[in-house]
Amino acid sequence: QAGTQEKNVDEFLRSHPEFSGTGTLSWNTRMKQYLGRGARIKFEEAAIREVTYRPFCTQVGYMAAELNDRQGELPLVFPTTHHRNFGIVLTAPASHFEFTPFFAAHVPDLHLLDTGQFFPRWTYEKSEPSDGGLDFGSPDESSTDEWGFRRVDNISDGILALYCGTVGDQVTKDDIFFYVYGLLHDPAYRETYASDLKKMLPHIPTPDTRERFEQLASAGRRLADLHVDYEAVDPYPLDVKLKSSASASDCETWRVSKMKWGKKKDSETGKNVDDRTTIIYSPKVTIAGIPEDAERYMLGSRSALAWIIDRYQVKADKASGIVNDPNDWCDEHDDPTYIVDLIKRVTTVAVETMKIVDSLG
Repeated sequence: QAGTQEKNVDEFLRSHPEFSGTGTLSWNTRMKQYLGRGARIKFEEAAIREVTYRPFCTQVGYMAAELNDRQGELPLVFPTTHHRNFGIVLTAPASHFEFTPFFAAHVPDLHLLDTGQFFPRWTYEKSEPSDGGLDFGSPDESSTDEWGFRRVDNISDGILALYCGTVGDQVTKDDIFFYVYGLLHDPAYRETYASDLKKMLPHIPTPDTRERFEQLASAGRRLADLHVDYEAVDPYPLDVKLKSSASASDCETWRVSKMKWGKKKDSETGKNVDDRTTIIYSPKVTIAGIPEDAERYMLGSRSALAWIIDRYQVKADKASGIVNDPNDWCDEHDDPTYIVDLIKRVTTVAVETMKIVDSLG
């Protein structure tokens, strides 16, 4: 109700459960303040963004200060849909899970892995026009883009000078950024600093040699490419088995409801346990031949393929009743085998990731 005083908002919502119990809106402090002063929130098409919601799961989100509480620095990281950026996502200190780095090129969800932190390659600052031209000593307005922003490099000149002095003048700021991503995957680094990584953000040692720097920077680039461009990698040659009554040309064959691991008997206990080499895609489709190395690539609480099983299922939100159905995307893009192909590609990502990680020792 427009004009309701902020101090009366809680009472108003208690007496009008039809507004507070829908499950579609979280009444945080900001939203209560808007209601208190009768503010209107307008839909902005530019606020629609691609979001890295979970590993290998991109969704459409709405990024606006009015509806997203505590955005932090994200508006400076992804100021518009025109501004490219990427960065390293880390599980935060005191995470429930083992320390994990991941790479994202879209707005990252706060709980992408676990409650974590995002370290972007760049930030952007709004260029404020001066009233009479460029003043000496102010930022160079020639670097302002057509949307009125300047890109700020998050690798400082001081760090660049330090690395150039250590490993040679050929070093670039991109090299340093990917060196960090490579180092965060190094098993020896993660074992040496395991206890510290549970309590604080990583400390990055200056490389001892040019060779070691180049090894980690190259590894970091390859890992970043795998983790961001996972939809473009070559599919792993898995064995996709169809029931005799199913047809590969029938779109209904490829519809998914809830995937699960296959089962096998444990040789010691005789009990049924998960067979991580097989996914029961549906009653009509089984995917077999998953290499054991794919299970080694862990992202927080789950392996890469376990994230696919968890996220690509038909699921209704209890509070709102909104149904998340991954088949809708397949229908909209006329790509009925997208999820099967995604499983193949993420298998490739997992196997190749572990090859790179193993090479760092």
